[in-house]
Amino acid sequence: KKMTNPKPQASEIQDIFNKIAPVYDQMNNSLSLGIHRIWKLMAVKWSEPSPGSIGLDLCCGSGDLTFLLAQKISQGKVYGVDFSPQLLKIASEKSKFKPSANKIEWIEADVLNLPFEDQYFDCATMGYGLRNVIDIPLCLEELYRVLKPQAKAAILDFHRPTNEIIKNFQQWYLENIVVSSATNLGVKEEYAYISPSLERFPQGDEQVLLAKKAGFSKAIHYPLLGGIMGILVVSK
Repeated sequence: KKMTNPKPQASEIQDIFNKIAPVYDQMNNSLSLGIHRIWKLMAVKWSEPSPGSIGLDLCCGSGDLTFLLAQKISQGKVYGVDFSPQLLKIASEKSKFKPSANKIEWIEADVLNLPFEDQYFDCATMGYGLRNVIDIPLCLEELYRVLKPQAKAAILDFHRPTNEIIKNFQQWYLENIVVSSATNLGVKEEYAYISPSLERFPQGDEQVLLAKKAGFSKAIHYPLLGGIMGILVVSK
């Protein structure tokens, strides 16, 4: 009988991300076969930022997507939100070397209870965050609430592919390459939660239904890399 993976609590996830903060960028590189930057650029493009926009990057981590979003928003403002103070500290350090840093404000907050008024943002991105929130429908509702009418958001994440061959490759890669890298960096236990988190994560068509239920008028899910990755693009 297949064991179900118990869902971790928010505080446990927060502890995980605080602990992996120093190696977060290295591990993202390893997890995404070194091509995460391409997916991030696609997510930014599909969120349709424009000069003067107010942008939001949820679960911003060490800030990669936030910086890319800020580059597209001249004279605008971008808020990078994460509940890990350790990751925000790294993002803030990195921003010292970024020309777009003056447009970014880092905020420690819970994505299920955002500290922003209704209809505040012109566009939003989220990278590798939706899979880790403890309440996906609520997260989508909060995102819907803070976006302006017609605004778009692009949500990038790892997925469990439906194709058995690709799924088996992903499992082998996670167990042999990722956990091995994590072990060398001293964060093996923290990265062992990735596989169960992928099992729990709704598939693309389920994400579309959840987004529409949250109020979005349009939702399209684009599978990438044979379904190992995906971007959900939603419009208010």
